[in-house]
Amino acid sequence: MIRLLPVLLAAQLPLVPTPLPPTTPAPAAAPLTLDEVLRASARAAPQIVEALAKVRSAEGRAITADGAFDTVFDAEGRSRALGYYDGTYVTGRATQPLAGNGGYAYGNYRVSRGDFPIYEDEQYTNRLGEVKVGALYALLRDRLIDERRTKRTLAAGDIDIAQFERGAVAIGVQRRAIDAYQNWVAAGLRLRAYRDLLALSESRRGGLARQVQLGARPEILLAENDQNLVRRRALVVRAEGDFAAAANALSLYYRDAAGEPVLVGPERLPTDIGALGGVAVVARGDFVQRRPDLQVLLTRIDQGTARLALAANDLRPRLDLRGEVGKDVGPVGLGGPSRTPLEAAVGFRFSLPLQNRAAKGRIVEAQAELDALSARSRFLRDQIAVEVEGIAIGVGAAEQLAAIADQERQLAERLAAAERRRFELGSSDFFLVNQREETANDARVRLIDAQARIAAARAELAAATADRAALGLVP
Repeated sequence: MIRLLPVLLAAQLPLVPTPLPPTTPAPAAAPLTLDEVLRASARAAPQIVEALAKVRSAEGRAITADGAFDTVFDAEGRSRALGYYDGTYVTGRATQPLAGNGGYAYGNYRVSRGDFPIYEDEQYTNRLGEVKVGALYALLRDRLIDERRTKRTLAAGDIDIAQFERGAVAIGVQRRAIDAYQNWVAAGLRLRAYRDLLALSESRRGGLARQVQLGARPEILLAENDQNLVRRRALVVRAEGDFAAAANALSLYYRDAAGEPVLVGPERLPTDIGALGGVAVVARGDFVQRRPDLQVLLTRIDQGTARLALAANDLRPRLDLRGEVGKDVGPVGLGGPSRTPLEAAVGFRFSLPLQNRAAKGRIVEAQAELDALSARSRFLRDQIAVEVEGIAIGVGAAEQLAAIADQERQLAERLAAAERRRFELGSSDFFLVNQREETANDARVRLIDAQARIAAARAELAAATADRAALGLVP
């Protein structure tokens, strides 16, 4: 039965060598680089495109807020169709709100024809009409800030918040794109390692079969080799599934010019472990201020300060000063010559809120919101500093582990090569040579995993410090 085992295994198992991925890609399929993935992700990732749309939406709201300062023109006319009096007048008025004050300036033109009753005597003008210009200027309430200017300030803050949130989204997307690329490279290199291990068993099987036929080796060695071959083929199949899944995940970030996902083939896999180097993070001391989430908080504090100032403005008394100059032009009309001389008038309006609990409530609310935002910003600063320090420690530890893993791989490969030579010379047993090979391959895979952890830690550090250049967000 033992003699039939190799024959049965050979009959049941397709021992056709599994083709290895080409070590040298075709000229038309250069290895995929991390920079290429980051450029594609920054250009076409749907999350970034969505964030850009939100920025445009905030800009639209800012235009709406600026509409409060638009020049407004209105016209009015009235004519008596029946009755004793036949007076007709037409009035046109243009009003321009002041950008630096709560008042406004205006210009007015009015012309009339016919007779008016005594109680409408002000409707008379000279034959060519009356021109009037004037302005209202706030001296207390609405002088420094009013609702129109506050809305414009808040809208500008919303634009800044949308841009900072877009930056945070882009950082997160690029961070995940780096992970997807590094996982794809690591999965491909692991697959290559397992295929190399499988190739050793496949290449050894022919020599063992000839030695068994010649009686130089026992048949049990051929069965044992086939057993190792099956186990190693299972490792290859599992690694192939992981590699395909990693390529599928990478397509979420690697997109073509039209924004469609691109499924990268194995021919674009980099040839060495250097592709797992990750991003180069430049150490800078202002990383806290570069964090978009902190900038969002600071902008919200500015908006809260504007709301607080508006609420305090509502507590002030109103004192508005108004000036006006008017002149009738042309021949004297039916109203008489009293309208011909230049007219100038000044006036004021004063009002004082006696309770105004609504404004007092808004002050309390705005102050409480400011206190909460300030406390949150202090905590976020501390959290960012601790987070970055922890990631930096992790990067250093990962680099040390990778150096140790590389030493282990070199030693294991030397031992495996030496054990193969001893086996070929008949000085070693089959179990030991297989053990050495698998130990060397495990060390190779551990080095790949260690390099992948370094790349992931560096990407996390780049995201935590908002290093836009390392994340491929700087043109």
